[in-house]
Amino acid sequence: MSSESEKPFHRVAAVSDVPLGSGIQVTIDDDDLALFNVGGEFFAIDDLCPHRGAPLSEGFLEQDKVFCPLHCFDFNLKTGACQVASHLSVATYTTKVENGDVFIQY
Repeated sequence: MSSESEKPFHRVAAVSDVPLGSGIQVTIDDDDLALFNVGGEFFAIDDLCPHRGAPLSEGFLEQDKVFCPLHCFDFNLKTGACQVASHLSVATYTTKVENGDVFIQY
């Protein structure tokens, strides 16, 4: 099994594709991820809410959390933890910006 540092970065969007305070769905290797722009900092998490499978990329942002569009379960963009239901979480992924493009390590 490869370590996190050995996983490659994938270009998923231009910075301009993700307006401040919003998110989009991106796909890497047939897996859907949610990419968010919070104050110019980019965060990537699994796109599907583990509660009922709603797309978190369509949720609303508040500070460092995204709220599921169906039932308002909250997920921390840095840790993936859910405060509403502590037994739920989503995976988080490292991002970087280079030359106006956003990359996710996956």
